[in-house]
Amino acid sequence: MIVTLIIACEIGFWVLLSAGLAFRYLLRMPRTGMALLLCEPLLEVVLLVVTALDLKNGADPSGKHGLAALYIGYTVGHGHRTVKWLDGHAAHRLAGAPRPAGPPRYGMARALHEGKVWLGTLLAAAVATGLLQIAMWYVDDPSRTGSLESWQSVAWRAAGIHGLIALSYAIWPKKAPATAPPAPSAKHLRAEEDARR
Repeated sequence: MIVTLIIACEIGFWVLLSAGLAFRYLLRMPRTGMALLLCEPLLEVVLLVVTALDLKNGADPSGKHGLAALYIGYTVGHGHRTVKWLDGHAAHRLAGAPRPAGPPRYGMARALHEGKVWLGTLLAAAVATGLLQIAMWYVDDPSRTGSLESWQSVAWRAAGIHGLIALSYAIWPKKAPATAPPAPSAKHLRAEEDARR
């Protein structure tokens, strides 16, 4: 049931997001659109409550509970950035707003951007770890909570791998391609010819 609910929450996330953006930009109802976008955290609350009830009713903690914690953590760490990015593109496509600026592509500006994204992953891992720890305390039976501990490790391994990737942008910053000098104009070429004579 938990896995089904996670899938339903993911589908619900995209349905609410699409509806919110459609109301904001296509139907010109920004308040209704914003209200729909603000309903998205409710999906995570529902998932959290159902997961807690599942454990309370005697379900053995398993991978599905770990997956639910990671999903909630990811939403907390990266959900706002994802919605903001999609809102900017919807405003551009549907309401004639300027095209949103993409992330920097080169140098330390790109490294700083990647570091900020990694902070979202760090927050996601911390939230997932906290939820899993609360679940372990709630069950209060170390013989049954081993799978939840392993999901805590998964969260921090993912954060560590992402951190190494983000760090690589600072250690080996990508250089902007060298720009070719502008082609000389016909007037400039004539002036050079005249100077040679």
